Amino acid sequence: MLSTLVKSLVRTGLSSLLAVSSIALFAQSLPPYNPVTAERLLEPEESNWLMYRGNYSSHGFSSLDEINTDNVKELQPIWSFATGLREGHQAPPIVNDGYMYVTTPQNHILAINARSGDLIWRYVRYLPDDLQQFHPTNRGVALYGDRVYLATVDAYLVSLNALTGDVIWEVAVEDYNTGYYMTMAPLVADGKVMVGVSGGELGIRGFVAAYDAISGEEAWKTYTIPAPGETGSESWPGDTWKTGGVPVWITGSYDPELNLTYWGTGNGGPWMGDTRPGDNLYSASVIALDASTGELKNHHQYHWNDSWDWDEVSAPLLIDFERNGETVNGMVHPGRNGYLWFLEREADAINFVDADAYVYQDVFTSIDPVSGRPEYDMSKKPGTGYEASFCPSLWGGKDWPPAAFNPELRLLFIPANDNVCSTMVGEEIQYSPGRAYMGRGNSENGGFFVRPGTTHIGELQAWNVDTGERVWTTTFENQNWGPVLATAGDLVFMGGTNDRYFRAFDANSGEILWKFRTSSGITGVPVSYTLDGKQYIAVQSGWGVDAQREQNLINMAKGENHYVPQGGTIWVFALPED
Repeated sequence: MLSTLVKSLVRTGLSSLLAVSSIALFAQSLPPYNPVTAERLLEPEESNWLMYRGNYSSHGFSSLDEINTDNVKELQPIWSFATGLREGHQAPPIVNDGYMYVTTPQNHILAINARSGDLIWRYVRYLPDDLQQFHPTNRGVALYGDRVYLATVDAYLVSLNALTGDVIWEVAVEDYNTGYYMTMAPLVADGKVMVGVSGGELGIRGFVAAYDAISGEEAWKTYTIPAPGETGSESWPGDTWKTGGVPVWITGSYDPELNLTYWGTGNGGPWMGDTRPGDNLYSASVIALDASTGELKNHHQYHWNDSWDWDEVSAPLLIDFERNGETVNGMVHPGRNGYLWFLEREADAINFVDADAYVYQDVFTSIDPVSGRPEYDMSKKPGTGYEASFCPSLWGGKDWPPAAFNPELRLLFIPANDNVCSTMVGEEIQYSPGRAYMGRGNSENGGFFVRPGTTHIGELQAWNVDTGERVWTTTFENQNWGPVLATAGDLVFMGGTNDRYFRAFDANSGEILWKFRTSSGITGVPVSYTLDGKQYIAVQSGWGVDAQREQNLINMAKGENHYVPQGGTIWVFALPED
């Protein structure tokens, strides 16, 4: 009884206790809180960073240009804040008029005075002792009104007071005991808070759900695997739909004119496609959902019957581009499968435009020019008891770290990994709720290898979206797990490498103009904002999760023992005062 009481107090009250003391200390230096309205989300101010990728189109672009190619070499750290936690720190600092909100592994939220770096409050969520964390991270909060929203690794959606950190409500999105968890930053649109679920490696049935932003009541829930009788159910034989995976673990995009939200979906489960014959709709796809009702309006499947763990969960960037002298109402997706996809979005359709490999890919033999459906070299497709090698690796040409788009230069910037491949073999597996359900056997060197004769793995690429051509590539010896920020100062900011550097690149050439070595590798999403008219760049360092897992395999493949220190730190940079 006492233990239950203590856990309840930790779950709901610890953040409040921390908040009281912190707010009392810093209240005089904080401005009044500016509520985040629907109008502000539709047209975010350049001075703030109000959502995961800065705007609903997921561009990851700041129109600020005080920091530019001429002066970025003078950039220096203004303040830093150690989170006190290990594992992968992947969230962007979300900034609203001087209030900064940052999430960490273990589902902490830090509310920080963006001007001084002082802690305002800290929310600490109690996590159950029996929770399995396949991806111990969190990718950020959402803001609406005077509230902060967090999707938790024990599958709750939590609403907190933005000024105090007090819990207003929490709802169980699903039961973590059956393999569901969440790591994404929620998406707020149409008065709703939308989240997708992770757990594709645990035999879940994926979905996106929406909740009333004020009351927390469920508004709708849309599964990514159709049940018998629903459109696409014929692509899931027998009962495979019940445990088929298809998670949605990255924040979606939103088109307010169409009132459609766009979400990337993961691969099917178990991993071997021969366990679930068929196309497996709507796996490895982009799906369009009506924001008001959750109705699935349309989709495009990037590849069918996945056997490579090529999740396509990154949200498409909503970008209008030119083709054949006409403007396409489009979206662009650098796929984990190694292809860069250009699609057209309409109210009732997602149409294929074209696609091109942006890293070495040896699985697809062709892509249908009308439907965009790829055909495979079946010798590259692993199965149960059948080992196959394929490129890119199971982490793909680009994993979860988001790309960015500069609308002024018309350039898309892709954080990529080339020249790494996987070998996989399937094994029979039985489903058990909440347990691993991948069906992957053991392969030499962890099933990971580097293509012979290659000199690099990591890349930052720039593509012109109107010509569909690559403009430049900057390479790194080892892997790149760096989310990208583009700015109107013709700069691109990115970490992601195992040397711990945070870098600024010339957006037109890829030249490295500035770098700063942090205390850990950087897998956090960079952002930019202003205070009193002065531009700042903010990012989290903190190596872990899949970046560290791939590092271990690179060490094995290369016979190295490269160590990347862990431990999270928030870094804020600016130009020196005149």
